[in-house]
Parts: sequence; C-alpha cells; structure tokens
Amino acid sequence: MSTESSESNTTEHTLVASSLGTKITEYSAWRENLTATIDEYLDWISQTESLDAIQELRLYDIKEILKKDQLIMAFLAEFSRGKTETINALFFSDFNQRLLPSEPGRTTMCPTEIFWDANEEPCIKLLPIETRKTDDSLTYLKTTANAWHKIRLDISAPNEMKETLRALVQKREVDLDTAKSLGFWNENDPTMRKSIAEKGTVEIPLWRHALINYPHPLLKNGLVVIDTPGLNTMGAEPELTMSIIPNAHAVLFLTATDTGITKSDMQIWSEYVQKRAAHKLVLLNKIDILWDGLETEEEVEALIQRQIKNTAHELGLDVSNIFAMSAQKALVAKIRKDAVLLKRSGIGLLEDALANQLINSKHEILGRAVVTECANMMRASRKVAHMRTSQIESQLAELQEIQNKSRDVSKEILGKVVAERKRYEASVLTFNQGSERIKRLGENLLRHLSLGYLDTTLEQTKQDMSDSWTTVSLNRSMRALTKLANNLAEDITLEGAEIKRQTDELYHLFCTKHGFEQTEVMQLNMSSFIQNMQALEKITNDFCADPINVLTEKRFLIRKFYLGLGAQIHGIFDQAQSDCNVWLNFVIGELQAQISAHKKSLDKRAGSLMESHNSTDKLIKNLELTKKDSIKLTHQSNELDAILLKLMHSAKFDTEIKNIN
Repeated sequence: MSTESSESNTTEHTLVASSLGTKITEYSAWRENLTATIDEYLDWISQTESLDAIQELRLYDIKEILKKDQLIMAFLAEFSRGKTETINALFFSDFNQRLLPSEPGRTTMCPTEIFWDANEEPCIKLLPIETRKTDDSLTYLKTTANAWHKIRLDISAPNEMKETLRALVQKREVDLDTAKSLGFWNENDPTMRKSIAEKGTVEIPLWRHALINYPHPLLKNGLVVIDTPGLNTMGAEPELTMSIIPNAHAVLFLTATDTGITKSDMQIWSEYVQKRAAHKLVLLNKIDILWDGLETEEEVEALIQRQIKNTAHELGLDVSNIFAMSAQKALVAKIRKDAVLLKRSGIGLLEDALANQLINSKHEILGRAVVTECANMMRASRKVAHMRTSQIESQLAELQEIQNKSRDVSKEILGKVVAERKRYEASVLTFNQGSERIKRLGENLLRHLSLGYLDTTLEQTKQDMSDSWTTVSLNRSMRALTKLANNLAEDITLEGAEIKRQTDELYHLFCTKHGFEQTEVMQLNMSSFIQNMQALEKITNDFCADPINVLTEKRFLIRKFYLGLGAQIHGIFDQAQSDCNVWLNFVIGELQAQISAHKKSLDKRAGSLMESHNSTDKLIKNLELTKKDSIKLTHQSNELDAILLKLMHSAKFDTEIKNIN
C-alpha cells in the first residue's frame, strides 16, 4: 500500500469516525484563518507605510507560535490499565491493527511522545536509560540528536513498523547498585525485593524516553499524545510531573473495572493529576469484563453506572467526568467497522467530551493571548489611521478656505499651522526626554529577570545543597527561590507602575496640546510569573512531604528533581522577560507611532499650504491630491476595521474584545 493511499484513507476514516478528529481539524483551520488575518494586517500596515521593525518581528513571532501550536493529551495510569490500547483506539484504528504494542504481558516501559514534525522522516527515537546518570534534562537532550537511537519507520509496511515499535517495551536486568544509580530502586516494592532475593537483579526499561514521529492526520494538525507508564517511572522523571503533565491541555487518568482503584492508582491521582491537571477526565476501562452474557444489557448498564458513581466518589469528581469504556472493543469495532460494538464500547462519549474540552481549552488559552495582543496592535493602528484621516480632512478644509478667501486669510491659516508645528516640536522634545527616562527604567526592569543573575543564584543554591541533597535542603532552597521571585515581581510591578505613570503623562500632554486620542497605558501584569513560581513551590512541597522521597536511596531523585526545577525556573524567567519586553515595546511604541504620523501630516500640511499660498495652480493641484488622499485614507481605515472585525469573530471569547472599538 502506498504512503499517499494510506494517508488518504486515514484522513477519510478519521473524519467520519471521530468527533474528536473533526474538532481537531476545525481547530487547525481556525489557526490557519487566524494566521491569514494576521497576514492581512501585515499587508495593511506595509501598504500604509506604518510598519516598524519591532512590530513586524512581534507579528512574525505570533505567526510562528500559531504554526508550532500543539494540542497535548497526556495519558496517566498504573501498569495494565489499558492506556496504550486506549491510544490505539482513539487515534490509530485506521492502522487496522495495534500500532503501539499493548498485548498481554507487553506494556510500554518508557514515557512516549507521539507527534508529527514535517521536517523529519517518520521514525522512532529512543533515549538510552544511561542518560539518567547525567545532569542533562529531557528538554536539552531533545536538541541533541546524537543522544538518541533513531530507527526509521516504513509507514507503507505495517507489520514491519509494528515490530519496530516493540522497542517501547524492551527491558534489561541490572544489579542493585545500577538500579539505585539510575533511580529505579524502591525498597517498598515487593516485586523488586523478591527479584533481588531470587536473581540478584531487577528489571528496568532499556530506554528512558521515546519520540515517535508519525504522519497521522490528527498529529499533522498539532495533536501530541503522551503515554506515561506507571508510578515508578513518573516519580523518577521530574520533568514529566513538573512540566509535561501540568502543561497538557487534557489529562486522561485510567482505572480498570477488574482492579478498581488501587493504592497505586490513588497515589498517581493525588500526586500527579488531581491538583496539577487543569483539564482532566477519568476513564473506567475494561467494562467488557462485565459482558459475560449472564446479565441483561440493562443489568450490565446498572453495574457500570454504579462503578462510575463509586469511582467519582473515591476521586472526588462529578460523575460527568467519568467515562466507562472498553478500549479493546472500541479498537476492534473501528477496525471491523462494527457500529453496534463501537457504540457499546463507550468510546464515542469520551471522544465527544475530549473534542469539546480539549478544543475549548485551547481556544481559551491561545485565542485569548494571540487575539488580545493582535487586537491591541490593530487598535493602535486605528488611532493612527483615524488621526491621518482627521488631519487630511483638516488640510482639505484649509485648502478650500484658501480657495474661497483672500490672500490675507491664506497667510493667517499658514501661520496657524506653522505655530502648531512649533508647539508640536516643543512637545516632541519633552517626549524624547521622557522616552529616554522610560527606556532606562525598562532596562533596569528587565535586568531583574536576567538569566545570568538567575544562573548565579541557582548555582549558589545548588552548591549549598550539594553536601546533603536531602528533601529538607531542597524545600528550603525552593522556598528561598520563590521568595526571591515574589520580591522581584513586586519590584518589577512597582517599576512598571512608574513607567506607566510617566508614559500616561506623555499621552496626556499630546492629548491636551495636540488633540491626540486619550489613551491610558495598560498595566504590567506579573501574576502569571508569580503563579508559575508558586506552582513549582507547591510541587516541591508535595515531593518533600512524600515519605518515600526521604529515603537515602532517593538522593539521585532529589538531585534530578532539583535540576528539573532549575530548568522550569529558567523557562518561567525567560517567559516573564519576554512578556515584559512586549509590554515595554507596546507602552511607548503606540505613542511613537502617533507622533510620527502627526509629524508627517503637519509637514505635509505646511508644505501644501505654502505652495497653495504662492500659486493658484498649485492650490488647485493640491486640492485634487488632498481629495484623493482623503478617499484613500478613508478606504484604508475601513479595510483595517474589516480586518479587526474578522479577528474578533475568530475569538471564542469576544466579550472581552468588544471594548477595543
């Protein structure tokens, strides 16, 4: 079967069979439409000669954000709950067999990310387990090609590809010291203790992490699926629990009908899902074990509803967040095109819930950020456009008055414009002085978030901890870092308020003396920075409060956890610095654009009036040119209004955008 034929069939089947597939495809189209609207805006400001380099770069950054945007779905459960089979049923039934290995006795041993990157061929990349001995984070290692074992996937040969993916379940036997050095030993695990006693070895995964690059239509539209195997694996990879899972747009937690909620299930739920995942659903899998033929369908349904209520009660959730299903039967039904079995499997209700929750969540997150920022830019452009339109109308009125009045009146009008330009030049001097002060304040503000300063602080904290690597010192260090971040946020907020005050004064000056539209600068908001740091502090508190992590054997894990914290804090500071930079550029940039437009208009008015004062022919010519300019500017203003309206319609939360008019 050719690649093209396989992909075509995949697309057709996915769209027909799954509301989730339809929603993800619609979401991808929404992103493309949003990008097209931004392109229209870029063309508009280019044609109106009002594009500045900083604004252009920011718009291209936003387009890149939209292009690289992903829908991340994470699956969490203890072993043998059916995660991998659920992934197969939800996304890969078009493969017409199990894409990922999920047969009895075979379970995914390493965290696995499934996605599509068009810049690379279909492949699986495997990170050797020995990389745990280094201080390198997963984030860093993903940028280091030679750290991975890469195997090409032949998507035209299903059996060969299926065999290749069995690498996900590969294991090896190691002695106790090796298990401890790699962070796998858990003396409370009876299976491990028994294995050491009988064989002198324990079983560990061959691979630390897997990346699967596969050209599935949903993955092409930005879906990323993360399979996280088992409690021990999650506990040994802090990046999973600090970053990957909390940043997922939907977390699916699986339990099984045959086991109920076990102690380890509850530990995964309470430590990694309940308070860390913003959008979570619970799957009560393997309901087909109740289909033994001894009860009627009504009796089976009553049993299922009772289990749903019990599960909701144990997890502290509403029953609407619990979905009973059989992933295995759903996969079989999709492969065999059996509509009756598919409905009975229960997967349809889950797909509908995911479609609504996942996509609505992404519209909220991405739409709010991108649409609001672009709308603010367009609002600023509208002010400049309206200013130009107003001033060209004034210029037209002045020229018409010169045409209808005496030469003395013409001289008087010219004098007024020249005097206005002199007043304006005095105001520009004040603006330049104020702008320099604001620039210095901004540079000082950004220094607070300097990664160089942060690196020094983190290195000192690491040095302070290096003698013990205990949870006590880890907790103390994280509290110190959080306190530092809170103090920085307070200082930055105060400095931002001073920048706002000085900028508001400049806006007020040009409003009162030159008729600029009254504008109040938006405040710098550091709440996201504070919330992110507090979330890390909470994760650290939970980690340090877990009795298992106090064991001396967990020195390895504590060190890994701290290094993971450092990477997360880096990301938080970097994002805060980027957000502050965007704010600083917008704060003064809007007024600079208006001042530049006003200067051009005054120069043009003065030049036109001077020519028209001295020559009747020039007066007639300038009248014609000004009328054409007026029509052109009115058209440009209407074009921008249409682009802004299109942007507003693309938002799913336009109640907050309406005030931009």
